[in-house]
Amino acid sequence: MPPMRIQIAALMFLLQAGLALGADGPVVVLTLKDAIGPATADYIHRNLELAAAQQAQLVVLQMDTPGGLDTSMRSIIKDILAAPIPVATFVAPSGARAASAGTYILYASHVAAMAPATNLGAATPISIGGLPGAPEPQSQPQEPDGKTG
Repeated sequence: MPPMRIQIAALMFLLQAGLALGADGPVVVLTLKDAIGPATADYIHRNLELAAAQQAQLVVLQMDTPGGLDTSMRSIIKDILAAPIPVATFVAPSGARAASAGTYILYASHVAAMAPATNLGAATPISIGGLPGAPEPQSQPQEPDGKTG
């Protein structure tokens, strides 16, 4: 099956899952592409509220992201968990990723789906340096023969 047909089949599955809930409202598709920041969190928040006001039966969040800010990710997760309608996150198209903050957003969704040749992960926080204002580590004085003292 060509990749586009597989993506359509996966999306149809998500739509049928929404229809099984007995709702007859629209299905809202939101796109989360590139880095996650405050504007992304606001976009998701506003559109989840709009979908609820429209009595949508399902929100599909199509995602391709390298990750982003922790505070924005947490805001999006809170909005997904508080949403009165199911949120199905779909990592697509082929080659897309849900890395870092995207991984946690996918975990928080009511339904998680991925197109073929997509990936998930790299969700471990990495320290890029010391704390701001922290003193530099003290080096050990060396003896003339090169041994530490």
